Amino acid sequence: MSAVQATLPPPSTVLRLLEARVLPELGAFWLMRPWLSAVTPPGDGHPVLVLPGLLADDSSTYALRSFLDSRGYAAFGWDLGCNFGMRANLERDMLARIDELCERYGQRRISLVGWSLGGLYARQLAKIVPERVRCLISLGSPFAGSPKSTKAWRTYEIASSSKIEDHALLDALVETPPVPTTSIFSRTDGICAWQACLNADGPQAENIEVYGSHCGLGHHPAVVYAIADRLAQPEGAWKKFDRSSGWRHLVFPDWQRGARRHNPHAPSGTVAPPVADSPRLTNIVEAVSSATPMENCCTDTAILDKQAA
Repeated sequence: MSAVQATLPPPSTVLRLLEARVLPELGAFWLMRPWLSAVTPPGDGHPVLVLPGLLADDSSTYALRSFLDSRGYAAFGWDLGCNFGMRANLERDMLARIDELCERYGQRRISLVGWSLGGLYARQLAKIVPERVRCLISLGSPFAGSPKSTKAWRTYEIASSSKIEDHALLDALVETPPVPTTSIFSRTDGICAWQACLNADGPQAENIEVYGSHCGLGHHPAVVYAIADRLAQPEGAWKKFDRSSGWRHLVFPDWQRGARRHNPHAPSGTVAPPVADSPRLTNIVEAVSSATPMENCCTDTAILDKQAA
């Protein structure tokens, strides 16, 4: 892990308090759902597996999965109860869930959507069985930083009954999986340092920024729109998200603004440097809170940058 990644501070107390936005964000999702249905492309019926965050279960992803089902996808929860962190046989059980869904749908590739800690699981699963994964979308998942760049690493230790120091280093999480990979993040995330959620820019990797909380990423209207847009990409013809046209440039900020100011060691066009070989999922530890997005369009971009700096 680079010195820059290792020294990322966790979000400020002000941002942590702003996680209270989760409730209006959820309300906004249900209010805007008819509009989202009208502006998102229909799905092609392929299976989508949604993985919850730390201390969350499939109920936390119900809003997102119900919307994806309504758009023509076959969205499923992980069906493994509450996410208490990495434990015995968890990797095996998640791989079995992927195999089950692929076989049920005629060996079609599955898309993975992971929220927070679930995104780290999804990222590693896509490296283990890339032949079964169509695309990967993570929501506020800090794969490019130390677990202590989050506000919930102690919660992880309590929930998993293990110490972060007992696990292998997390360098390999930065490596982009060999499938189309999208990271959706917010600079006003009150749980994870947003810089730790950035993919290295590449032909099959992208970052999409939204205005919102960490705990609302699973139902934030802008996030749900972006997920539906990404899932609708034809298999084998994936293109990066286009925020330049119409209302999108207002809702989705330019994620690269100020990138070198926030990470002066990163070369142009790159935020998180690639690393060597990836360990198996059993070597992962993550200290991220998940809960269960309305985008604060009225929030001034300059204020966001000042808070995140």
